[in-house]
Amino acid sequence: MTEPTELVLVVEDELAMRRFLHAALGTRGFRVVEAGTLREAEVAASETPPAAVLLDLGLPDGDGLRFLAKLRAWSTAPVIVLSARGREEDKVTALDAGADDYLTKPFGASELLARIRVALRHARARLAPEDPLVVIGPIRIDRARHEVTVDGELVHLTPIEFKLLAHLAGHAGKVVTHRQLLMDVWGPRSAQQTHYLRVHMAALRRKIERDPARPRWLATEAGVGYRLRDD
Repeated sequence: MTEPTELVLVVEDELAMRRFLHAALGTRGFRVVEAGTLREAEVAASETPPAAVLLDLGLPDGDGLRFLAKLRAWSTAPVIVLSARGREEDKVTALDAGADDYLTKPFGASELLARIRVALRHARARLAPEDPLVVIGPIRIDRARHEVTVDGELVHLTPIEFKLLAHLAGHAGKVVTHRQLLMDVWGPRSAQQTHYLRVHMAALRRKIERDPARPRWLATEAGVGYRLRDD
């Protein structure tokens, strides 16, 4: 077994699920603290700030989003929501509230561990000075020069397309909701104009993807937003 590393706070009221998560995390060297209620989660997080949080939304003393809101007031630790709520609006609400990712129950241990690794990697990257050069698969984004190449070939993007791709690259591996993208790329007055995204994302895929109809890198999270894959 690997040496214990980062601390993960598991906020889940079902004992069987806590045991499953504890075992899965433990085999990969994570230290684990468990909480079955909002109150226990708040105490645990304040006593030993976690590197990451796995958060169930349906807790006996309230909604997990209450804990997320309080946590975001002082911590940037990545939060992955684990919930039986699979509706698109529930995912959007959690992601807009500050969650980094969302997994619908049931899920496999391998997928969960992969999501945790991605979340922690990007959390560590946020602590470092922003690199003007981002390389993801065959995509190379030079923020300083406003240039993008794919497989070494220069790709001509419009200013909006470049801004959209650069924003997704800044959150690579993470779902970015429609509202977040519209607010950050087009501004607050465009928060409801989802057709802007559809048009520009389709154009971006035609320039970035080998097969725009089956995108490898610019993934759609149906009804929620987009994710630039980095694996």
